[in-house]
Amino acid sequence: QVQLVESGGGLVQAGGSLRLSCAASGSIFRINTMGWYRQAPGKQRDAVAIITSGGTTNYADSVKGRFTISRDAAKNTVYLQMNSLKPEDTAVYYCNAKIQPQVLTRVSDYWGQGTQVTVSS
Repeated sequence: QVQLVESGGGLVQAGGSLRLSCAASGSIFRINTMGWYRQAPGKQRDAVAIITSGGTTNYADSVKGRFTISRDAAKNTVYLQMNSLKPEDTAVYYCNAKIQPQVLTRVSDYWGQGTQVTVSS
């Protein structure tokens, strides 16, 4: 019943910017965290940035100073502002949320469908 809908991916030149958005909908009692992960060809899926319900943020070392994660709690939406993009940022980006769907239920992971980000040199 919980769904994550992503938008904002595309093609950009090195040094450019993109902003990704992800909105959660459906049966939601509480969202503990939301975040972004990415997977490049031949590599594992790694965390890029995570934000908690209290607003605490964490970033991968490779994106610190360039990417910013933020949220709109009223809309159950998370954003990823990506600046100074590099070719090595090219990957499929996935939205993730850790959600408790109903009271007395456990927290589960939910994933968006993924969106391609390509940075040309």
